[in-house]
Amino acid sequence: MLATVALVGRPNVGKSTLFNRLLRRSVAITHDLPGVTRDRIFEECQIKGVRFGLVDTGGMVLESEATPELSKDFENEIFEQAREAILEANAIVLVVDGKEGMTPLDEQAAEFVRKSGKPVLLLINKVDGSEVEANMCADFYSLGLDMLPVSAAHGYKLNEARERVAEMVLDLGLPDEEEDDVERGVRITMLGRPNAGKSSMVNAIIGQKRLIVSDVAGTTRDSIDVTFEQGGKRYTFVDTAGVRRRTNITEQLEHVSVLRALKNSRRSDVTVLVIDGTDRVSRQDKRLIEFLVREKVPFMVAVNKVDLIERSQSTYVMDLFRKELRIVPHVPVFMTSTLKKVGVGKILPLAESMKAECAVRVGTGALNRALESVIQQHQPPVVKRRRPKFYYITQADEEIPTFVFFVNDHTIVKESYMRYLENQLRKLFGIQHAPVRVYCRSSHEKKGGEKRRGMTSIGKRGPGKGLRYGAKTRKQEKETETTLRRRHQDKKERK
Repeated sequence: MLATVALVGRPNVGKSTLFNRLLRRSVAITHDLPGVTRDRIFEECQIKGVRFGLVDTGGMVLESEATPELSKDFENEIFEQAREAILEANAIVLVVDGKEGMTPLDEQAAEFVRKSGKPVLLLINKVDGSEVEANMCADFYSLGLDMLPVSAAHGYKLNEARERVAEMVLDLGLPDEEEDDVERGVRITMLGRPNAGKSSMVNAIIGQKRLIVSDVAGTTRDSIDVTFEQGGKRYTFVDTAGVRRRTNITEQLEHVSVLRALKNSRRSDVTVLVIDGTDRVSRQDKRLIEFLVREKVPFMVAVNKVDLIERSQSTYVMDLFRKELRIVPHVPVFMTSTLKKVGVGKILPLAESMKAECAVRVGTGALNRALESVIQQHQPPVVKRRRPKFYYITQADEEIPTFVFFVNDHTIVKESYMRYLENQLRKLFGIQHAPVRVYCRSSHEKKGGEKRRGMTSIGKRGPGKGLRYGAKTRKQEKETETTLRRRHQDKKERK
């Protein structure tokens, strides 16, 4: 495993900003409000060829009084997360606020990390230049730690700070493992409304209290990556903030948290949508389902907190949820209880199966034989006195199974028939739970010889390349239209 460096300190000293600057990318949410970071955030960092794990932690409060922004319970949970980070880390970076000077909390934090017996670097943050460096650093000499003044916001001495951290890692003498024998597993994002039980579910799966859990809604504010190994594979869970209705979001911090939650669900291999089983499928749950379906995200639905439902009512409640979710028949729905660890064992096997289905690739020959069989079973309906002609089918090179049907006119293919084609492809090629995208492409001529090209899919129409056919096919179509016009003219003359 890589060496680990933990960033610790009291609240609102700039740990998350330093975390992002050391990584050279925005990972942790930063805000002037104290207590934004609660769970510890782990990311792999590389400085001048030195690889190590960097951990951001919540603000440590060792005094008996709680801050106005956080309850005492939250402070205890946050301190426990920081303590675990210190125990697991190989080196520690203690961050203090140079503008406020040394506080009793800083002294307590310094004493706490000194007892760990691990290398400690003191970074005095918010020092905006050499002209104020001496005055801001004077108080911190009494701590007896190797220190360096920096400014995470303005970049003062940040390059020197990176070099000092890299030197700390090199002095540890730990091997830098470029590769290991552990197979990369699935990246799974937890998504849902506040207080649905996402963090509890991750803790239940990995078998340890890795994330802060509380009855208070909105405990998780940032997107937290939790990596663990099971069965020779390395899995990563992404715990996200609860997604409320847009009209109920008033704070900028919550708005950023929601955007990150949705962004992570799009980027992950599989998403677990967690729904509170004690409540029916809410309007917000349906909006999240619509988002996942529209973005073609592989996802499953976990109906959580079933331990609060009477056993005699569980079947009835599950039938209600399946009825509400009939709009997504391919999505697996199952009941879970994080308290009793019921049903959580289904998540990893299902995620592996869905990822494997997304990697399904079918040859063009097999696809066209399947197309012929499907059309023989059920012909496309006639639209505007014309029946769509399907020429052939191919699979596009996409992350999820994407099939393109080439037809004479995509505008006369009904959405209901597109759904029929999708369902038949699922049955024939064993795509049970993964999302499937189907398109129709066409190329034909309107009156006056103007070419009309386009592409349509289920619920979507837009531009496409189209396909050109031979002169014989176009000639036959023209002759058919001419014959119909002559017949119509003859009927007029007979009348």
